[in-house]
Amino acid sequence: MTTKPDGSGPGPFPWGGVRRFNAYSDALRKKYGTRLQKLSVNAGFSCPNRDGSKGRGGCVFCNNSAFNPSYCETGKSIRQQLEEGKAFHAWRYRKSVQYIAYFQAFSNTYAPLEVLKARYEEALHVPGVVGISIGTRPDCVDEEVLDYLAGLSKRHFVHLEMGIESCYDKSLHWMNRGHDFACARRAFEMAAERGLSTGTHLIFGLPSQSREEDSAQAGILSRLPLKTLKLHQLQIIRHTALEEIYARNPQDFQFFSLDGYIDFVIDFLERLSPAICMERFSGEAPPRFQAGPTFGMVRADRVLQLIEKRMEERQTWQGRLFVPGNKEFQA
Repeated sequence: MTTKPDGSGPGPFPWGGVRRFNAYSDALRKKYGTRLQKLSVNAGFSCPNRDGSKGRGGCVFCNNSAFNPSYCETGKSIRQQLEEGKAFHAWRYRKSVQYIAYFQAFSNTYAPLEVLKARYEEALHVPGVVGISIGTRPDCVDEEVLDYLAGLSKRHFVHLEMGIESCYDKSLHWMNRGHDFACARRAFEMAAERGLSTGTHLIFGLPSQSREEDSAQAGILSRLPLKTLKLHQLQIIRHTALEEIYARNPQDFQFFSLDGYIDFVIDFLERLSPAICMERFSGEAPPRFQAGPTFGMVRADRVLQLIEKRMEERQTWQGRLFVPGNKEFQA
């Protein structure tokens, strides 16, 4: 068996790799033959639950400043942000890499189609940028946008990342999401009908749902046509509605310890379809933005290392307990 230095290559698991989860980075390297590095972009969009269309104030957990890189400023053009992003990452990736423009801040399909076209295509004309990843909401896509993206995906890498954070309507309401899970399901199905690659996020530890409900989402998501998944532990971020909710009723919150989170994520992975590629396992925000219990100075890459080490100790892997029903896994 030949294994590449990054651990990808032929292996014993259903997706053909040697890592104990289906890593999105490995899948992209296998398909494109090189590393694809994301470069975040703030293209100046808003959200329907911020501008009054559906609500005000945004989701209770949202403060884009907590995760936007320093070079992402709306006063800069998309090209300038991407060029600065390339320079920012140059010290880390000295070998040749290609780039994905990651439209990250707010809802990046929430504008007229002509505006979307202009901003996406500006990014795609930057040297070294081979595709786009679009962060948005499931209630901000329609057939016209999806048809355009499907056409674009025939010439470029296109990934549509529609965050939901929970599969339960009670939690979506608690978070002030402004849509229900049926809306999310329809959006993923509409995108899949057009052959688009899609992903989503979950937050574990919301006070609106139990640990058992957190875990049961593995089966719910496995029935959706998803390509990727990001997992996050609940964090209390400063200057959000969530900070105020936590300050008023801290007894309503049950936070994960680091060890507890690692085992919980592994239990979740065991029940998740092996066809879904894992992109992230934990959230991370600078200490100055943190207003509640955290994992301390443990970074997201260290959390990943600990998860892989524990999976090895437990001799388990993603999908080990997955029950596919009538739909068999296809690599």
